[in-house]
Amino acid sequence: MDQNVMTILMLVVMLAVFYFMLIRPENKRKKEAEKMRSELAVGDVVTSIGGIVGTICAVKESTIVIESGADRVRVELTKWAVSSKGTQATENAQ
Repeated sequence: MDQNVMTILMLVVMLAVFYFMLIRPENKRKKEAEKMRSELAVGDVVTSIGGIVGTICAVKESTIVIESGADRVRVELTKWAVSSKGTQATENAQ
């Protein structure tokens, strides 16, 4: 009987560790990303998941329009395609 209790206890401990080390942090990151995407406003500098950097010109219900480059090209993106908000440092910046 003692062996069965120890086995069950070890499984419960492993599941708890799995939850607190993997599942909980991932859910937290998802909530933070969703909050950032819901707070997008005109004038924010954003980077898309494809690497397009631009300034938001218009915000719609599920999409945004960004203006990128010196020639003022406008691109419409879905909100879920925004990976980060704010200016990004590049690897080769000096």
